[in-house]
Amino acid sequence: MLTRFWHILLFSRKKFGFVIPHRLWHKEVVFFIFMNFWLMKSEPTCFSFDDLLTAPNKTAAWDGVRNYQARNFIRDGMKCGDKVIFFHSNCTPPHAIGVMQVVREAYLDSTAFDPESEHPDAKSTPKNPRWFVVDVQAERKFTRPVALAEMKNFVELADMQLLKIGNRLSVMPISEKHFELLCQLGGIGSSPKASHKK
Repeated sequence: MLTRFWHILLFSRKKFGFVIPHRLWHKEVVFFIFMNFWLMKSEPTCFSFDDLLTAPNKTAAWDGVRNYQARNFIRDGMKCGDKVIFFHSNCTPPHAIGVMQVVREAYLDSTAFDPESEHPDAKSTPKNPRWFVVDVQAERKFTRPVALAEMKNFVELADMQLLKIGNRLSVMPISEKHFELLCQLGGIGSSPKASHKK
């Protein structure tokens, strides 16, 4: 597949005349081959995966993030095409429920400027913004929710940030391995070949 990618890339250079400096080939170009994986939390009483599924084009802005580390992930890390696990938090039980994709990269979170919104921030202004959003689009709902307690049974998920003691981030990176196993456990991948903790 990688060889085919380079053939397409080289053909495009000849066909359309764009040039990619060799010093960039192992930096920017790698973005086109690999994607990032994330987990994002939302309280289902505030915004659920079903709400996303019923939104126009199954797409919505992920607003209201008011933690700086989570903000940095949104602003600096998320790119179009990245895959995201949608996680229902502050419910019984908390669980992963589906997959979505980033379809628009970071832009200003206008809810911070609105005193009538649920997450206003008087110190954030259009000229000096603090908070950002990305647009996400629903892809597939899990056939079964994957509870947080169930995740703790799998050795392969032990290093996932979600399971770290004291973690309260609503946006966090996960590995491709974590993403694939969660999809498998959620019934939208092949049967999980994972090791249960003893």
